[in-house]
Formats: sequence, C-alpha cells, structure tokens
Amino acid sequence: MSALADKVAIVTGASSGIGRATAELLSERGATVVLAARREEEIADLAEEIRGSGGQASHIRTDVAEAADVEAMVAHALDTHGRLDIAVNNAGIGAEVYPVIDTPVEWWDRVQNINLRGNFLCLKYEARAMLAAGNGGSIVNVGSVNSLLGCPMAAAYCVSKAGQLALTTSSSAELAEQDIRVNLVCPGVTDTPLHHEIKGNLGAEAFEGIKSGIHQRRFGEPIEIARAIAFLASDEASFITGTTLTADGGFHLTL
Repeated sequence: MSALADKVAIVTGASSGIGRATAELLSERGATVVLAARREEEIADLAEEIRGSGGQASHIRTDVAEAADVEAMVAHALDTHGRLDIAVNNAGIGAEVYPVIDTPVEWWDRVQNINLRGNFLCLKYEARAMLAAGNGGSIVNVGSVNSLLGCPMAAAYCVSKAGQLALTTSSSAELAEQDIRVNLVCPGVTDTPLHHEIKGNLGAEAFEGIKSGIHQRRFGEPIEIARAIAFLASDEASFITGTTLTADGGFHLTL
C-alpha cells in the first residue's frame, strides 16, 4: 500500500515550483490532493494530469491572503473528499528586491499579507477542520532559509519568512496534544519561477555568485524540497513537531 493512501492533502501555491512538485509527489505516494493557487488554469491542468496518471485530485482557486478564500478551500477539501489529513502551506511571493530605505510600503504590505497572513489563515482553518474531525494531522509550512537569516535587498521577504518560524512553533505547542503536528521546511535557493524572477531583478552574475556560499555549490531542485515536505507530512515523522528542516545544501551555515 502507498505510504499516503487514504490521506487527503491540501497544497497551496500548487501551480508551479515547489508546490507543483509537492502535489505530484504526494499523489504518487497515494494521497488525494487538493490543489490551491490564484492561477486557476494551471492548477486545473495539473489536477487533470494527476487524474490522468491514476491519481485523485481536485482544485480550487485560492488567494491565501483572503480569509473567505481560505475557508472555502478547506470546505472544498471536506465536501469533495470527506476529510483533511495533510496541509502544505507553500504559497508565497518575494521576487522584488529593494534596499530597506527604499522598500515601498505597498510591497511590504503585500508580502506580509500573502506570506505571513496567508500562512496564518491557512493554518487557522486547516487546524480547525483537523480538530473537529479528531483524527490528528500534519501541517507543513514552507518558509525559507531567510526564516533563519536576513539578507540584503529583501527585508520584506525575510521578515515574512521569519514570522513563519514563530507561527509554526507556537501552533505546534497548541496542537501537539491533539496529534496535529506543525513543522517548517526552509528551502534554500531552488530552481523555481520565483527564483528566476529574483535572478532577473538581481542580475545573472550576482545571482549565480550565490552558489559560492552553498556547500553543495548548486541550487536545489523542486523535487528535493518536495521530498522533505512529504517526509514531514507522513507518519514516518510521527514524533516530529515544532521543528525546522532546512533543505538548502548547507547555505544557512555560510551566511
């Protein structure tokens, strides 16, 4: 039997990058996946691909910064699939780069709304559903190496990701006795559309120079982050909660 058979998982930000890779991997391991993102066409296509490969998937357009959207996303999982066992809170933005003194207030607010408020809203409604069902569950928040360390030109992003660390540990302390585990995966530089945008904003030479600070001297692939997420989501991590798994090739050790 597949490791995640009979599990239902929500994945936000599932239209591309780490979210897409995670949804595909969870499906391969037997889970029914609910794909959530703002770009509905992409998640509709992915749901069709998963079903075409023999998996189970549905989709719902979701803006994680909007409470009504997030509540509807969780209701969709329950109404369509009957339960919620796993939630991967991956949706986020952060490609624009500014010195802190020149950071537009509008950009600051947008990043906090999606990355931190959005993560909070997802966790709030996902945990409510898990508590009501009484079957426990696993919530995996997707932060960043910048959850642990700041970097130049990205104060808004770093603050939003650092907040996810406190949200994860606080929620774990509240929910662990009800067998709901909450963990944080912190990817390093990964080959995703977001990081291609950052490369365009920083310049190719500066972006490629980041590799010299990575122990493995390369960027990560979305599937490598997805494997870390899938581990924490699974029962193989049954005694792990409130922790941070840094999947960054050693980057955080040199910053």
